[in-house]
Amino acid sequence: QVQLVESGGGLVQAGGSLRLSCAASGRAFSSYSMGWFRQAPGKDREFVGQINWSGSSTYYADSVKGRFTISRDNAKNTVYLQMNSLKPEDTAVYYCAADSRGWSTNARTYDYWGQGTQVTVSS
Repeated sequence: QVQLVESGGGLVQAGGSLRLSCAASGRAFSSYSMGWFRQAPGKDREFVGQINWSGSSTYYADSVKGRFTISRDNAKNTVYLQMNSLKPEDTAVYYCAADSRGWSTNARTYDYWGQGTQVTVSS
């Protein structure tokens, strides 16, 4: 069992930056791939990016590539999402999730989810 808690969301102007954190408790955090997803009002949950168990590999959605960076610190049981050059279309609730089975952009394969943190980007 893994519990995930996101933090770091807020209101930022377009072009600004935010760093989200996802703190995990429970067993074997370092064995999970971690993903970030987001959901805007009236839209489906959208894959943002993921990082493998060691932090050696990352993958991003085209919409955020070059602007967002995912990292993790297994000693602190924490994964991060650094968001730069934010745009109004990045406004959403951001979720972190843990995947015990491997490497996927599909939300259905993730085992555990945080409660989400709101990110609002004003124009």
